[in-house]
Amino acid sequence: MRDVNKIFHLAVPCADLDATADFYEKLGCRIARRYDDRVTLDFFGDQVVCHLSPDEIDEKPKMYPRHYGITFLNKEEFDRCLEAAQEQELPFFQTPMVRFKGKQEEHITFFLIDPSNNLLEFKYYLDAEMAY
Repeated sequence: MRDVNKIFHLAVPCADLDATADFYEKLGCRIARRYDDRVTLDFFGDQVVCHLSPDEIDEKPKMYPRHYGITFLNKEEFDRCLEAAQEQELPFFQTPMVRFKGKQEEHITFFLIDPSNNLLEFKYYLDAEMAY
């Protein structure tokens, strides 16, 4: 496990700062800072920075190889995130599904798509040791 004094940082392109901020706030993320060219988010305890770069948007995103997200170690937290996404009517790229059913790495997953076509995966492993 990482020490609590470390925060993962990820930067992604963004087409519209207002739409991006709205999406991530509905997801439950806190806006830490906002400038004319970027918004910095507290993304479930880590830092995601959405940089205004409308020319860098992936017009036809695919789940693999490029996406980011959260692996929940607590099923109730995963369920709350899924319920919040549904209640806020956030756009799903892939609705909830079970992957690797019956195997040790079995997990529940869903993908959201943000306003700039960045794909976000949220998952929960039945066997917590499979999270890494």
